Amino acid sequence: MKKDKKPDNVVFNPETQKYDAAIKPYGTSVGAPKISSTDNVSWKNRSITKINHKVEAKYLELQAEYKKMMEEFQYNKLIFDAKFTFEPIVGETYHLYKRDNGETFLSIIAPEQCNFNTLGSFYLNVDQTWEKV
Repeated sequence: MKKDKKPDNVVFNPETQKYDAAIKPYGTSVGAPKISSTDNVSWKNRSITKINHKVEAKYLELQAEYKKMMEEFQYNKLIFDAKFTFEPIVGETYHLYKRDNGETFLSIIAPEQCNFNTLGSFYLNVDQTWEKV
């Protein structure tokens, strides 16, 4: 036996055996409003602009942090390659000088108290890294 086939314009649910056009979330008659997708191009463009600004800001932040880290590395390398015959104390400021022969040395003597070629003054942090003063 063949079941009764309803016409296409009739909304009938074969599982519940009921007409359920009124409870559908979309229009079911020819006179129903047109179903169209929303235009989200402007939303996408705003979102793309926002994410581009966010990524660029993060990139510049990381680039500045990298530059700072490399500068700190160069200072530490310069000091650890310098000659000094004492053990530096954490929390103290020391001064880096360059001799005429190109050799660098670390001293406790301030630049105002001597006539050496000064490269800079450095502070020894708790984590044993040098910070330019």
